[in-house]
Amino acid sequence: MSGKEWWRPEQYAARRPNLVLRGRILTALRNFFAAGGFVEVETPCLQASPGLEPHIMALATELSEPFAAARRRLYLHTSPEFAMKKLLVAGEPRLFQFAHVWRDGERSPIHHPEFTMLEWYRAEAGYEALMNDCAGLLAAAATAAGVTAFRRGERRCDPFAPPQRMTVAEAFEQYCGIDLLATAPDPAAPDAARLAAAARRLGVAPGEADSWEDIFFRLMLDRIEPHLGDGAPLILCEYPVSMAALSRPCRHDARVAERFELYVCGLELANAFGELTDPAEQRRRFVADMGLKERLYGIRYPIDEDFLAALEHGLPDSAGSALGFDRLVMLATGAETIEQVLWAPVAGSA
Repeated sequence: MSGKEWWRPEQYAARRPNLVLRGRILTALRNFFAAGGFVEVETPCLQASPGLEPHIMALATELSEPFAAARRRLYLHTSPEFAMKKLLVAGEPRLFQFAHVWRDGERSPIHHPEFTMLEWYRAEAGYEALMNDCAGLLAAAATAAGVTAFRRGERRCDPFAPPQRMTVAEAFEQYCGIDLLATAPDPAAPDAARLAAAARRLGVAPGEADSWEDIFFRLMLDRIEPHLGDGAPLILCEYPVSMAALSRPCRHDARVAERFELYVCGLELANAFGELTDPAEQRRRFVADMGLKERLYGIRYPIDEDFLAALEHGLPDSAGSALGFDRLVMLATGAETIEQVLWAPVAGSA
């Protein structure tokens, strides 16, 4: 996974067919958005705040302005989300971006320290519209690649099939026999002891210090994700509100949020929100997330006050999604690792 001497002709030749298809898929997705009235944007990679998810680590750098007395710490963004939402506030109704993003401590067959994220937003739309977008993007990518099935090892998925839908609660009931929402009588502060007891009945032994979220992710990774997205794409929706991130609560059930993830062949491909527009609630979540990051990892990132000011000005009702473009190319080409679909990998140590 080091990417050492990736430029050797024999190594490059093995990847080149994937890279040709990568270019075709990129063009097809741009055409998809153009046909839908979207404008393509470019936002800076250097940001005051890189993204505030508790478990995602950013890369920091320093910027010297001419004649400045001090250097200023900035971050390579983990997502272009904050900047793109500011453009929604500015008046752009539909926008998309193919953004290079960076995440520290991530390298595996499906992760890379620098990768390409496709992110798009719709003003005056709900997150259901993004579900339709995802279906259209999968079909456009498959058509461009000239394939009738996405592949990951022995797994297959029809990219032209309408995505199936399943709530997170339904997934826990079906694959774990757990009433997930019953483990969160207070939706904002779910009960780790209740979920731990349910996990033990499955033969899963949580650690004494595991949080509710720790146990949730362990069950998701071990018992649920391996079943998702075979045959047809699957949209896993209505995440517990404690995992809402930047999404708003569902109107029909305040215990869950307008958030979904798209799965193909067991691989998480996209993460989408009906966007939270309340600046006070967003600040509360940011503060809580940074408190958690500091407790777990001993670090915290600054809150983007300019983003909260934009929310104060007024973010329209909107929905947005981020899709891992490299992973999509992997599925369309059948590549086994993410480096097989990159023009050049980030250098490794080996």
